[in-house]
Amino acid sequence: MTLPKELVVADPGRRKAMKTLAVAGAAGIILPGTASLAFAATEPAPQRGGRIRVALANQSLMDSLDPAKGTHTGDYSRAYMFYSGLTELDADFKTQNALAEKLESDDFVKWTVTLRSNVHFHDGKPLTPDDVVFSLMRHKDAATASKAKSIADGFSSIKAAGPLKVEITLTEPNVDLPALLAIPHFVIVAANTTDFSKGNGTGPFVCKEFTPAQRCIGARNPNFWKPGRPYLDEVEIIGIGDDAARTNALLAGDVQLVSPLPARDVERVRQTGKVTILESPSQLYSDLALRQDMMPTSSADFNEGIKYLHDRPRIVNVMLRGHGTLANDHPVPEWHPYFMKGLPQRAFDADKAQFHFKKAGTPGARAEIVAPPSVETALDSAMMIQQAAKDAGVDINVRRVPADGYWSTYWMKYPMTYGSILPRPTLDLLYTQFFRSNANWNESGWKNAQFDQLLVQARRERDEAKRRQMYGDMQTIVYEKNSLVIPAFINFIDAQSSKLRGLKGSPSGRVMGYRFAEFAWLQQA
Repeated sequence: MTLPKELVVADPGRRKAMKTLAVAGAAGIILPGTASLAFAATEPAPQRGGRIRVALANQSLMDSLDPAKGTHTGDYSRAYMFYSGLTELDADFKTQNALAEKLESDDFVKWTVTLRSNVHFHDGKPLTPDDVVFSLMRHKDAATASKAKSIADGFSSIKAAGPLKVEITLTEPNVDLPALLAIPHFVIVAANTTDFSKGNGTGPFVCKEFTPAQRCIGARNPNFWKPGRPYLDEVEIIGIGDDAARTNALLAGDVQLVSPLPARDVERVRQTGKVTILESPSQLYSDLALRQDMMPTSSADFNEGIKYLHDRPRIVNVMLRGHGTLANDHPVPEWHPYFMKGLPQRAFDADKAQFHFKKAGTPGARAEIVAPPSVETALDSAMMIQQAAKDAGVDINVRRVPADGYWSTYWMKYPMTYGSILPRPTLDLLYTQFFRSNANWNESGWKNAQFDQLLVQARRERDEAKRRQMYGDMQTIVYEKNSLVIPAFINFIDAQSSKLRGLKGSPSGRVMGYRFAEFAWLQQA
């Protein structure tokens, strides 16, 4: 996320000299222990052929092959199976060119994109600027119901500027545009597409079958624009919401890759000798969202009381078995270059919780936490809060709901629900999607004009020191005013058959940044 030198320009002359941006590194974050996570794995040459089944936790009847609708690991994995973006994230969380050969800008408002030539959709149609214009502008239309609309609102205009050129004009300067274009919602679809059931894209696999909440099958695209990839003949994605059933399916050989692997199962699975663990530090967190527009969580004191009922070391050391790090009710981990030092670490304090509950007038009140098994630590944390709340005079019911359909039926629709928030390529994007007042996924329903103003200012700021201070100020506001409980950052932990190769843990997302299908191969001898 630290701006590369090519983007920190001190004078107009140097800016002109650096007109062609080196996209690699535009969103670069190097995590502890991940200095060489390049996707080009240092292992034997990949073998071709074979078929794998992949079990993911999140599948729903609401699932779609329309990338604009994506909300979870399954959606994002399908997006990268069937489609490609203008840019993409590598395993070091850095932005690389994909369908775009170049992105150029003098002022970070008007950008010129030069497209790769000889790229074709699965139906044989060549990629053109019109496809890019349609793919990006459709997110601005409310009728699309895009989960990335709040980001796309930053597009002022997008138009074709030549046979392989597209001109993107933003409403304001944004040095992070190359990284934003890498998100799965912004993959490129064919112009004027209305039927997304076939997943007609330029990605490594062609959609063979898709049944929401059941399975998705992709066959190798022989005309993929990256020579030599993919390696597998076929990939099937299924949903198994129950943790134990998902892990057992891997151990039985029914599936070859699972995500996530619960922390409690890591050592047991490792000892079988049949499985390889894929783990990486990450910015992933499970949060308890306390809606400020509902009762009783409209009370700041009630919410403060709930925060003090969280035993954070217990969550990390017991629930996560050490596969995570402490968090402090804002979404920036300590290793992040924009981390704000000095905020007091919230800790479990039953007396403070009781004090705030009394101020809120809620002793003796009843409340409910909605928790699904598919959000890591959610059920255990909810039970912990329930027990601690009794001692503080508040009766909290834990409502366990199915993983299937949780995101469309429960999440953000009740006063207290759990979220599972995946990393974004930039802090600006995370804040824009989840913390800005008009964000689609504003989990707590809060509104803070000062935060919104700082977000816009940081987006256009080229002075790195000033930008870091702005992001620090935003963390302070979230810590003090927002009502999300973010107790821990969770390592990404997936698991694969020892015969499956080509994959490794990545901070950019589960199952190798959701792009496992492009890189996986089976050792057949």
